[in-house]
Amino acid sequence: MSSSTFVFLFLLSFLTSFRACAQNPTYVYRICPNTTTFSRNSTYLANLRTLLSSLSSPNASYATGFQNATVGQPPDRVTGLYLCRGDVTPEVCRRCVAFAVNETFTQCPNAREVTLYYEECMLRYSNGNILSTLNANGEFSMENTQSITSNLVRFTELVLSTMNQAATVASNSSRKFDTVNAFTDFQTLHGLVQCTPDLTNQDCLDCLSRIINQLPTDRIGGRVMVPSCFSRFELYLFYNEAAADRTPQPQLNSAPPPPPPISIPSPRPGESGNSTVIVIAVVVPTTVIFLLLVAVLIFRAKRKTTAYETEPLADGDDIATAGSLQFDFKAIEAATDKFSQENKLGQGGFGQVYKGTFPSGVQVAVKRLSNTSGQGKREFENEVVVVAKLQHRNLVRLLGFCLEGEEKILIYEFVPNKSLDYFLFDSTMQNQLDWAKRYKIVGGIARGILYLHQDSRLTIIHRDLKAGNILLDVDMNPKVADFGMARIFGIDQTQANTRRVVGTYGYMSPEYAMYGHFSMKSDVYSFGVLILEIISGKKNSSLYEMDGSAGNLVTYSWRLWSNGLPLKLVDPSFQDDYQTNEITRCIHIALLCVQEEAEDRPTMSAVVQMLTTSSIALAEPRPPGFFFRSRDEKVEKVGPSTHTSALCSVDDASITSVAPR
Repeated sequence: MSSSTFVFLFLLSFLTSFRACAQNPTYVYRICPNTTTFSRNSTYLANLRTLLSSLSSPNASYATGFQNATVGQPPDRVTGLYLCRGDVTPEVCRRCVAFAVNETFTQCPNAREVTLYYEECMLRYSNGNILSTLNANGEFSMENTQSITSNLVRFTELVLSTMNQAATVASNSSRKFDTVNAFTDFQTLHGLVQCTPDLTNQDCLDCLSRIINQLPTDRIGGRVMVPSCFSRFELYLFYNEAAADRTPQPQLNSAPPPPPPISIPSPRPGESGNSTVIVIAVVVPTTVIFLLLVAVLIFRAKRKTTAYETEPLADGDDIATAGSLQFDFKAIEAATDKFSQENKLGQGGFGQVYKGTFPSGVQVAVKRLSNTSGQGKREFENEVVVVAKLQHRNLVRLLGFCLEGEEKILIYEFVPNKSLDYFLFDSTMQNQLDWAKRYKIVGGIARGILYLHQDSRLTIIHRDLKAGNILLDVDMNPKVADFGMARIFGIDQTQANTRRVVGTYGYMSPEYAMYGHFSMKSDVYSFGVLILEIISGKKNSSLYEMDGSAGNLVTYSWRLWSNGLPLKLVDPSFQDDYQTNEITRCIHIALLCVQEEAEDRPTMSAVVQMLTTSSIALAEPRPPGFFFRSRDEKVEKVGPSTHTSALCSVDDASITSVAPR
């Protein structure tokens, strides 16, 4: 075999395999919680294989880009669907679905509920009913690394108005899909929105409205995806414009037309050798250059990702990365009418909060730190860096900051209903929070913390969860706020120690308050205290008497639970307007969260599952941390360790090593 023939065959083999790889769909994200699994020889697995085979059948129609099916009977019934992006061709859709089906047992081996996201399609199946049902949980977002360097507020308005316009069009169309273009600063903004077509018009619009508000509008591009819908915008054309405008095919079950045969022209006599030389001369340099470019891009992307994911606590250099969010002090001064008393929303140990309105009409909350604030420059920079990287509907959204001279200012989205404690601990306001609203607030806070711990690109420990740091929007949806004390963990880091204990007594876990040990379980403890406060309408820091002995709310709740009287904890303002089983289960979950030993507490992922799935059995809670015992109470022996009472303050003042907050 000649060397030229060998090189030719090698390149042909390489290009063929490269082409096959290039045709594979681009993996984006997966959701496969292991809360419910199936065994290898189960009926569920057999039904699942039948379902996946049906969805990826070569004879199925991919013209509409959406299909669903159900196989089996409860409890082994499985329902599945696929949704291809509205701008891809039927053939690309078919390849993506087939690839996703082949990958599902690799990505999610034993999970009963799975959602796989690829650039071109989504595959989803579950043992529950997922058809015609809005699901906006498990939010996943991606953002362009390049920030908006000027006119952030104007760009934000353009993105939101443009994408909401597309959402309205999509929700009223049969395909539940739309693309949109808008012109900005000599560039074109391109947007795409899509819902699963089985949703009603209103559910589609609700889903898109939620995720559009979470788009990273401080970047030149980004996307947010949930099982029922997704949205994306970029400053470049990222979709197939011609295919996006095609008229949908009405037939769901008709077989697609066969692809046209690939014709390879035969070389003319005498041209075979020249053709080989030409192929080698063109393909070899092109391939080498391409591979070098790919290697460089992968190296740069990997370096950026590594630096991003393992970022420690913010320092002087980190805030520079959020420079595009910086506002001019004069603009903030004008928006707040020079920080007038009429625009003042509140005041705390950190300083004042003002309502601001920019000339465009956008309303913001301006947090102006005082010079004597417990939140110094370090906490300020930390809050900017942390919050700027977070996008979730249950987290308050940072729009910008100002750092000029002695001025340290944070600019947030305006949340009209103040904080949770404003309603919870005021006898005249409590009636506005019935149990249904409070239960919704509990779930929202849980999802926000879960995002911090697990679903965001960073692992973040809040360290100061309390009712005063939960803001309520116009629909009384909770938003976790105040990230000045938050800590960013590395990829494999699960806990840390500190000599600088910060937070609020009454909400702090025992291991953190006494020894400076903090982890995700520290936030779980604080969340448990929050649940008890939300159910009772009482502060944990107050003293409560029962059976002749006093204690905080956690101790009081534990005694009620131990005596079989958990419903005595319920806020009297509910009267009888609540479900006994539901509220008892919430108290049970709260007591699991405030157990003394960190390893006994559930993760936030488990907590969310407990709150949303009533069929999950709950363990018996052990005595809580900071359990105030009377002299007559015996110390309970649990396992290898002895649980004794912890001496601590029950004051609810925030603390740092510098000054109270």
